Amino acid sequence: MRLQNYAEGKWVEGRGGFRDLLDSVTGLKIAETSSEGLDFGAMLAYARNVGGVNLRKYGFHDRAYMLKALGQYLMGRKEELYELSYCTGATRKDSWIDIEGGFGTLFAASSSARRNMPDGQVYIDGDLEALSRRGTFMGQHIATSMQGVAVHINAYNFPIWGALEKFGPAIIAGMPVIIKPATVGCYLTEAMVKMIVESDILPQGSVQLILGSTGNLLDLLNCQDVVSFTGSARTATKLRATPEIVKNSTRFIAEQDSLNGCVLGLDAGPGTPEFDMFVTEVVSEITTKAGQKCTAIRRAMVPHKYMDAVETALNESLSNIVIGDPRDKNVQMGALAGVSQRADVLEKLAVLAADNVINIGGFKTPETGAFLSPTILRCDDPMSQSLVHEVEAFGPVSTLMGYESAQDAVDLLQKGGGSLVASVFSYDPSFTREIIVGGACFHGRMLIGDRDSNAESTGHGSPMPQLVHGGPGRAGGGEEMGGVRGVMHYMQRTAIQGSPSAISNIIEQFLPGAPINVVDVHPFRRIYKDLHVGDTLKSKSRKVTVKEIEMFANSTGDTFYAHMDEEAAAENPFFDGRVAHGYLLLSWAAGLFVEPAPGPVLANTGLNNLAFMTPVYPDDEIKVSLTVKRKKRRTETYGEVAWDVELTNQNDDVCARYELLTMVAFEDIYT
Repeated sequence: MRLQNYAEGKWVEGRGGFRDLLDSVTGLKIAETSSEGLDFGAMLAYARNVGGVNLRKYGFHDRAYMLKALGQYLMGRKEELYELSYCTGATRKDSWIDIEGGFGTLFAASSSARRNMPDGQVYIDGDLEALSRRGTFMGQHIATSMQGVAVHINAYNFPIWGALEKFGPAIIAGMPVIIKPATVGCYLTEAMVKMIVESDILPQGSVQLILGSTGNLLDLLNCQDVVSFTGSARTATKLRATPEIVKNSTRFIAEQDSLNGCVLGLDAGPGTPEFDMFVTEVVSEITTKAGQKCTAIRRAMVPHKYMDAVETALNESLSNIVIGDPRDKNVQMGALAGVSQRADVLEKLAVLAADNVINIGGFKTPETGAFLSPTILRCDDPMSQSLVHEVEAFGPVSTLMGYESAQDAVDLLQKGGGSLVASVFSYDPSFTREIIVGGACFHGRMLIGDRDSNAESTGHGSPMPQLVHGGPGRAGGGEEMGGVRGVMHYMQRTAIQGSPSAISNIIEQFLPGAPINVVDVHPFRRIYKDLHVGDTLKSKSRKVTVKEIEMFANSTGDTFYAHMDEEAAAENPFFDGRVAHGYLLLSWAAGLFVEPAPGPVLANTGLNNLAFMTPVYPDDEIKVSLTVKRKKRRTETYGEVAWDVELTNQNDDVCARYELLTMVAFEDIYT
């Protein structure tokens, strides 16, 4: 078949210069592709003027629900993608990571946005900053959608996951995406993008696809665009140096190859759960996707005293691995992505062998296709070697490296020059702490594997969408995913300064000092849509008595001296005498503002940021101001309303302040 690009809302074939795509298992041609003839300037203009404009009409939650719906749609068509994925050399298990793992990133991005971002178009980044004594001038960091294009350049090893883990955060941020997969295996990405288009879930212009060269695309980018790249350090360096990218300070996120390390603890000898976990993990990492993972274990650090035992265990385990056509259910490891990838791995193995590293692997593989047997190398003196810390064979290859102390292991991890991930398998807390503290600054993620977490652990090589994926130095210095952190790559952080009223209006959230709207109808009698930021209930007053303080103390058992002993309380530098309990004040506050009859308010789900500010003494009078602070949809039938609760005394001094969370129905079922 001849693959098609998706440009300016149309499917377009290249005009020439087609590249053949081969089945990694059979070596037969299955498709051809080209991007020749595409107008990249027009594609960028279409993304900015159509896709971006359409996406930014919606809020974060709207876009999050789109991603959820898209994930569900794609999940319903997954079998089409599984069948096609066999041509990449991947087994069903390998493809599960790529296909359903990719869909999972959409669900995770959607959930994170709905949980952690506002139901609007302005993200509030951090706390309010007071900039004046009287509180009439303040500052707030916000983040808004960048008005450019997200150009995603992906590697060949995960044609679907690699695209979607970038795609989700960009769409949440309101940026249209141009997907450029590696040519090898791009037929799988094309099939997935066709499904996205056919779903008709995203606004027009949200996604475009380039299957081939990007031509002059990068030369046309500006300061509002973002490039997110996954691939080799050499290619990343070349792309990052594009003159227009440098000139315009275009954001460039790189996730590069890295020599990830895994440490077997000094305590984790043969017979321990951690020893078995380590062996299992190394085997899994070099056989899953035939070792073609940017997070695969390339350097396995083993105490010298356990080297022979680990070598034996690995060879025994690997000798049972069935290699062959991934369509065969008995096959555990398929082929590399292509014969050129296999040739590259063999070339790198030859280089490593020149560094006095002994090959202890080599197992039978099929004679046709891009197959390569798992290979374990051994380096007993890694401190004096250099190539093992510099050369990556991107396939089913890992090197055992001997070490003596925890500090030796840290030094070896650091010799990788920056990695995406490292792991340590140990049940010794002092050892794991030394490894993590010493190695964290060289890694984007670190996993601690032990018997306590083993049953539920996702393992060394599994980036999770809730956590950042990336790493320093050789790994590219970038980050992807990580919940809201990933979304922020496609947004601009801006510091705004002004009055409480001005800032409250922009962020759509009530701030102390902003105007309020005192309501006649109790706000608890109003359904979700009829509540507005700034709506306020002013309660009546309540007098505090010694008798009530003592009753609360005796009924709860909280007889702290500041509430019960006048003389001792007066000695306390914070009080003039005995005071009311803070939690008693909270209870009274609820009594002052709660509307008891059934209504739209369904439940109180918690409170945040409670602060006691002015002591309340016997004979003081307290009252409450209850104000709608912000709103957030939760389901199709109810939303969350956050209330600013301010408790003051007879002098209008603020005694306590907190944020109350309630769930409020869209319709009042009791009327």
